[in-house]
Amino acid sequence: MLTISNLHVYYGAIRALQGISLEVAAGEIVTMIGANGAGKSTTIRSISGLVRPRVGEILFEGKPLHRLPPHQIVALGVGQAPEGRRVFANMTVRENIELGAFTRYRHKAEVSADMDRMFTLFPRLKERLGQSAGTLSGGEQQMLAISRALMSRPRLLLLDEPSLGLAPFLVQSIFRIIQDINRDGVTVLLVEQNANQALRIANRGYVLETGQVVLSDRASELLQNDQVRKAYLGE
Repeated sequence: MLTISNLHVYYGAIRALQGISLEVAAGEIVTMIGANGAGKSTTIRSISGLVRPRVGEILFEGKPLHRLPPHQIVALGVGQAPEGRRVFANMTVRENIELGAFTRYRHKAEVSADMDRMFTLFPRLKERLGQSAGTLSGGEQQMLAISRALMSRPRLLLLDEPSLGLAPFLVQSIFRIIQDINRDGVTVLLVEQNANQALRIANRGYVLETGQVVLSDRASELLQNDQVRKAYLGE
């Protein structure tokens, strides 16, 4: 579904990605783990069209993404829940969710049905429909960010640090929901500092260091890898 080949990304003179290559097959959960500054979020932002690679290509279902603007990438079937959630704080929960369907505004019945599905996934959001998004708790904002991304009906969902800053019981809930989303047919590329949880739900994983992929394997193998256990699992 997704193929990234030899991706180089710069912020000014700083090289953030140094030739990253990875693949995500339809139906998988694939995770990227690594320390802060390893290039995980830059990879996600490159897929979404928020930053432009200097070298390399990004193909989604065979179509090149690396020269498209973000709204066209969303329309092709790639959704993102960004790091830090980035909800529209002064807009209501309903308005934030509806914005996620901006590429589908003509299909009102489908959008309404999808909104009902979001309330099945995240019942708490239904209770707060008229509430300003900025007044939600961190966990509720994360639910809202994921719902907003799903409203575009993505075939590939990019999740950037979905558990960041959440209480442990909410972390467990978010990871269960990611698995439910995947079972519903959405492929997931997950960036996550909680390497243990991410590898437990993923099919495969990539380890990034200083803008490069240094290790890739089945998630179950990475969980048993001594290098990964010492560096990222706290063992």
